[in-house]
Amino acid sequence: MVRRVVVTGIGMINPLGNDLDTVWNGIKEGKSGVGYNTVFDASKFPTKICAEVKDWCISSIGEDPAEWFDRGRHTRFGAGAAHQAMTDSGILDANVDPARFGIYLGSGEGFQEFEAFTNSVVGGLTEDGLDIDAFTARGYNSFNPTRELENEPNLPPAHISAMFDLQGPSTNTLTACAASNQAVGEATAQIIRGDADVMIAGGTHSMIHPFGVTGFNLLTALSKNNDDPTGASRPFDRLRDGFVLGEGASMLILEELEHAKARGAQIYGEILGYGSTADAFRVTDQHPDGRGAIGCMSRAIASAGIDPSQIDYVNAHGTSTSVNDRVETKACKEVFGETPPPISSTKSMIGHLITAAGATELIFCLMAIRDNVLPPTINYQNPDPDCDLDYVPNESREQQCNIALNNSFGFGGQNVSLVVGQFSS
Repeated sequence: MVRRVVVTGIGMINPLGNDLDTVWNGIKEGKSGVGYNTVFDASKFPTKICAEVKDWCISSIGEDPAEWFDRGRHTRFGAGAAHQAMTDSGILDANVDPARFGIYLGSGEGFQEFEAFTNSVVGGLTEDGLDIDAFTARGYNSFNPTRELENEPNLPPAHISAMFDLQGPSTNTLTACAASNQAVGEATAQIIRGDADVMIAGGTHSMIHPFGVTGFNLLTALSKNNDDPTGASRPFDRLRDGFVLGEGASMLILEELEHAKARGAQIYGEILGYGSTADAFRVTDQHPDGRGAIGCMSRAIASAGIDPSQIDYVNAHGTSTSVNDRVETKACKEVFGETPPPISSTKSMIGHLITAAGATELIFCLMAIRDNVLPPTINYQNPDPDCDLDYVPNESREQQCNIALNNSFGFGGQNVSLVVGQFSS
């Protein structure tokens, strides 16, 4: 008998709020979580705006802030979202065999040592260039070894595993913006194979730091609409000028169906299909024909055993960059025909959470199915002839939604699509 995988718990922390209800209400109302950067002084940067997590502390889940002080911002967000998801699912009271309970995340780096790195470089500079010995000596005296360890992308799942005594499979993937969607897909596969009965899956990230903003500015990927922060993220709009950098974490409890039913668990929906491809083209550009996007959407729909016409809603990758939005539109036409289902980009409200984006947007798909409400694409004012689909402009829409598809396309050409549906026995 094929093992089916359902979602029984959800947790999230992001720029619209620090719990599922607050965030989803904000999404339905078309609110924006974008503002000016207060994480660090960005006054000298071309981009001074971002979408930050606000008013959240690790103490809200009963953890000592001092113990978590040297752990990455993303690690703290991940722990908070995981705690919410575990509590929401009721799994903590289910006496699950810890060897059958694993974790699969998409989380990025947690770089924090900017001042130490700057001091090391300055200490090593000479008229002739960089004195490596002086740089190294300054580094030994400046860098915090614990914080350096916490930069490793595997640390968020390691800390979460320790929090909940998860002794099953533990993996982190770093496939850029596709990472947490990929984590959910691979965690689902592990349950189907029988490697685990329950998995925490999702992602966590914050690149709102000097290196992150510098890198994306050099790539000309970020919006510079500093005069209108809440209007800066405008996917599919003709005047879009780049994405807005966000941060946060989203976690889902994935559970084998019979295991969930045996304990009377709530069920948000079912993971029906998963597709993953590579563009094999360019690190910073999608293939202009959308072959990677077409491939992963088609594979996800095929693995769900459904026809494309059965998809009621697509949560787009929809970054608000010129190339991505145009290519994704083209790919959707190829997969669904000239009249695809309604498509929207929730990045218009929360910015781009990078490795945490996919899982966050998958949760919005599950909420759309639960409430029969399609999230809007806000800031859509100027139609683009290359982007001419139904993007659910500016206001959420009450509409029947039984099956949804979620897209995540990452730098490097990694592409992942997931299909989720209303649970039916």
